Amino acid sequence: MFPDLTCDDIFRLETKRLWLRWPRVSDAPAVTSFASLAETARMTAEIPHPYPAGEAERFIFQARADNANGNALILVISQKGDCRPVIGVVSATLSEAGDIELGFILSPTAWGKGFATEAVRAHVEALFALTKAERILANVRVINQASRRVLEKCGFAYVDAGLDLLPARGGLYPCDRFLLTRKGWTTSRLNPHLPAMAHQTPDAMAAVLHLASTIEA
Repeated sequence: MFPDLTCDDIFRLETKRLWLRWPRVSDAPAVTSFASLAETARMTAEIPHPYPAGEAERFIFQARADNANGNALILVISQKGDCRPVIGVVSATLSEAGDIELGFILSPTAWGKGFATEAVRAHVEALFALTKAERILANVRVINQASRRVLEKCGFAYVDAGLDLLPARGGLYPCDRFLLTRKGWTTSRLNPHLPAMAHQTPDAMAAVLHLASTIEA
């Protein structure tokens, strides 16, 4: 599903304030710092809490393997700047039906600054530009209004609500389900009067063009 271009670890996306790139072993302390927090883990399906020792390293090795095999596109979110701190993760994986499923997590230290929206927009642009996917699915817990707003700002439409299995939470939880189709994505980009992805910054729109043209210094 995912093209050869994304299967190389020099692949990255650039936005106005962020780099989205493959995770590295050196990112493990940063990933642990936010993934181990109850306030972030409880909103996810896969992050265990308490967070086991070595879990960040396991996640990174698996993400790199899945990226290299073309089974996923999992990128860490890092801020631009001298130290380029890792503040989150955005992922695209394949569902059993062959659809792309989007997920993201952001450190609480970076909440409320628009970073999640910026990262998700760039990731969605890349997914539709580089794959033949016709739709992208996402779901959030009904209590996670912040993530719901991110999806809506990125053009996702609410589909329905239901009980979804969150393995790391140990059962079924009420979730809101969202969908973004290729047609909807294309329409919103071409029509400046639509409220969703048409209002992206030029940097986000250009992210797909800055894929692997340079290697991070």
